[in-house]
Amino acid sequence: MQYENLITKLLDLGIEEDINTGDITTESIIPESMNAVATMTAKQEGVISGLEIVKMVYDRFQSDVVFTPYFKDGDEVKKGDVILKIEATYPTLLRGERLSLNIFQRMCGIATETAKYVKELKNTHTELLDTRKTAPGLRVLDKLAVKHGGGTNHRMGLYDMAMIKDNHIKMAGGITKAVEQVRARIAEGIKIEVETTNLDEVKEAIAAGADIIMLDNMGNEAMTEAVSIIKAADKGIKTEASGNMSIPRLVEVAATGVDYISVGALTHTVKAMDISMNIQVEK
Repeated sequence: MQYENLITKLLDLGIEEDINTGDITTESIIPESMNAVATMTAKQEGVISGLEIVKMVYDRFQSDVVFTPYFKDGDEVKKGDVILKIEATYPTLLRGERLSLNIFQRMCGIATETAKYVKELKNTHTELLDTRKTAPGLRVLDKLAVKHGGGTNHRMGLYDMAMIKDNHIKMAGGITKAVEQVRARIAEGIKIEVETTNLDEVKEAIAAGADIIMLDNMGNEAMTEAVSIIKAADKGIKTEASGNMSIPRLVEVAATGVDYISVGALTHTVKAMDISMNIQVEK
């Protein structure tokens, strides 16, 4: 799995903060050898994301856990659908319950919300992008959930794409100088995106050699003109609309001709999907 090292660190931290020196309640009441079966059930409609992560959580507590998913990441489920089954010792199921549900419910919530946006863009050529507005430490999982919901991942961090924003432009002395300075230092193949707020900045970004031009908080009419200017330059520059994007706006923004629409709300305003876990002693 890509970024497995980051996910491993996240799970280590989650276990440390929740269990630390031990689950004192379970250890006082339930024998370590008692076997049980747990099921996770959808309490609402949604899109599944994070099955492999749930398995990773339980694999850290017990090597011979039997994990049986009934759906795949990206599948839609209805209220009442049993999503998965886990066979392990009763203490293992309890120790992994909160961490696995916290992650799973969040990821399913992101995937479910993403799918709503993607559905609105279905009959357009515009792709939905996520942003870096993720929970600290959870970015890999937040962005994986966006993919499972049908969205497209933007840059993972500050290291894999150069994005020149207003503060960079101000310090460099303009878009042209900013692009020149970044281009001189980054490795070949790394793309440069430039944030613009008006048509003059768009024209300067084109001339400077930007790979992607962000149209930030522009009205639809201005975005339409900006896209027309960028396409006329015939340099293969991609366009991204950004700023206060909501479902009611998506279709009209896509109609401006932009290649991407980025939405921070996919990951910074997350409503977890309602999923329950039920444990039964194995007979």
